[in-house]
Amino acid sequence: MFTTEFLDLPALDSAHGCVSLPGSKSISNRVLLLAALSQGTTTIHDLLDSDDTQVMLAALKQLGCKIKPDSVTPGQAIAVTGIGGQLPGGTSATLFLGNAGTAMRPLTAALALLGGNFEMTGVPRMYERPIGDLVDALRQLGCRIDYLRDQGFPPLKIGAPDFSQFSSLPIQVRGDVSSQFLTSLLMALPLLAKDRDVTIEVVGELISKPYIHITLELLTRFGIEVRNDNWQRFVIPAGSRYRSPGAIHVEADASSASYFIALGAIATGAADEADADNAAEPKSIRILGVGRDSIQGDIRFIEAAQAMGAQVENGPNWLQVSRGSWPLKAIDLDCNHIPDAAMTLGVMALYADGVTTLRNIASWRVKETDRIAAMATELRKLGATVEEGADFIRITPPAARADWKAASIHTYDDHRVAMCFSLAAFNPAKLPLRIEDPKCVAKTFPDYFETLFSVCQSACQQIPVICIDGPTASGKGTIAAAVAEALGYHLLDSGALYRITGLAASRAGLELDEANEETIAEMALDLPVRFGADQRVWLGDEDISLAIRTEQAGMNASRVSALPAVRAALVDLQLSFQQLPGLVADGRDMGTVIFPHAPLKVYLWASAQCRAERRYKQLISKGISANISTLLADLEARDARDMQRATAPLKPAEDSLQLDSSEMTIEEVVVQVLTWWQERQPFGRA
Repeated sequence: MFTTEFLDLPALDSAHGCVSLPGSKSISNRVLLLAALSQGTTTIHDLLDSDDTQVMLAALKQLGCKIKPDSVTPGQAIAVTGIGGQLPGGTSATLFLGNAGTAMRPLTAALALLGGNFEMTGVPRMYERPIGDLVDALRQLGCRIDYLRDQGFPPLKIGAPDFSQFSSLPIQVRGDVSSQFLTSLLMALPLLAKDRDVTIEVVGELISKPYIHITLELLTRFGIEVRNDNWQRFVIPAGSRYRSPGAIHVEADASSASYFIALGAIATGAADEADADNAAEPKSIRILGVGRDSIQGDIRFIEAAQAMGAQVENGPNWLQVSRGSWPLKAIDLDCNHIPDAAMTLGVMALYADGVTTLRNIASWRVKETDRIAAMATELRKLGATVEEGADFIRITPPAARADWKAASIHTYDDHRVAMCFSLAAFNPAKLPLRIEDPKCVAKTFPDYFETLFSVCQSACQQIPVICIDGPTASGKGTIAAAVAEALGYHLLDSGALYRITGLAASRAGLELDEANEETIAEMALDLPVRFGADQRVWLGDEDISLAIRTEQAGMNASRVSALPAVRAALVDLQLSFQQLPGLVADGRDMGTVIFPHAPLKVYLWASAQCRAERRYKQLISKGISANISTLLADLEARDARDMQRATAPLKPAEDSLQLDSSEMTIEEVVVQVLTWWQERQPFGRA
């Protein structure tokens, strides 16, 4: 998961491949609460691991549910032992629910009926999301709920209810603000339906009916058969009681599928048009985990994408999407049935042949942010003309390629803003795009950007490289690792590659000589090398950081470096590290030989005396004896050899920026490199 302050996306050209989606947030948190209210243990497969599910799990543990294992692990089921519709006596807790509406609202309803004393808290944005209509409905029953700050909004204080005035009259709740209010009542009120029917009456139009459909389907799985009277009255029959289904699978998130459906509609034709030699090769995006059998309303995003020109095939739990009409067709659509996924249509509209209008989206105003305002603001940054109303948005795309603009997209701590705007990186002007606060996608899809990059292609010249060259012990490895971490880019420690090659060849039983030169070269081309945090080096799944730092590893590196075929193979291996979203490469010839067209080249140096002192302190800190005079002599001799060697001698690239770090801290050097990088971007820091 990207945890950087921002993520710079280069211009993307095309996409094809297969993606597996995470579990649905809407289903995951509903299933967790229903399992918690049930008697017995429910085994949940494919649960989404996200910020929203983590706060729900933490809250359920505070309420006395037993959950094993303690955390969600991909591919591993989780077992929830419920409380059987009854809290332990005297239960009291302060529950932090982040910005998870799918946790705050249903838990408020359930706990208001169960009793106990609770404070329901969250992040500042949660305190701007309305909950008054749900509280009003619960108060009709005798629930005691107080506002701790602003009327109608969290945080809340919940006390013991008084059901003495509870009657058989319908419980009224507004349906035109958020469907989560009705969902919360539907999941909580079976706790009261012991000896009488409980009826909920919706006041006004019910928005987002597909999400209510999800709730009703899941209630059925847990033994509650709700009677639905034309989406206006819902009757929970007397004697209703939660029963664990034993095991349940969470289907993949249909809202998350929308980004890859859109990707197929936008990008799967681009490579064909650019490369006539591959025109016969079909390009498509295959999406696993959700398909025509989905119970989620957002699966109907397929219909909207098809109306705009996407070609979609589907099976029970898969989708196959490719480009059809191009440019995409503008649409005028009532989006009440796909409220979350409809945001993706807003970015697809950038690639349409006219004005797109998305209607009946008033619920956008009360989501993680005011999504109508957010979408309008960010679309305008890209060059679109946007009109917004109380419940609609109208988007006119940039008129021509020259009208597109490079933009830094503010994401408002809203996962869907970050994900849908990533698709703007396919703009015809080939402009880069910045996504601020990319970690906000952790709310529903922590690995979204990694998944996106796994199926996207971009020309090498568009994938940025930062080269950091310099003499031995100049600190270039430490600086490169820090810069890569700050930008979310890949890392290449070129100096380690010969040591890794020598290690791999010797482990394979090969003599490091000319007789095995071609074999070692072929091995070098396919080395599964990865450079991680803290300058750790991985060969496949093995951490070889220490193994390549031995004296023997150094000797082996010298022997393989003398083999021309191995040197050529390692050049190709280094070039292969230039992958999305970008690369930071350190060495002695990164900017002069390997990546001569890199947009930023830094030549990092320090006096030999300074480097000797640094090396001395480093060795002493590790308990290794050292002598400064000897270290200084070795460094000076190595500098001379590196500068005088016939192949790729050590020298600054002509267009490099030279930095003397003798009097600078590591942090100061990193800041300077990042500043130089920022100055080369077409958008400023937000």
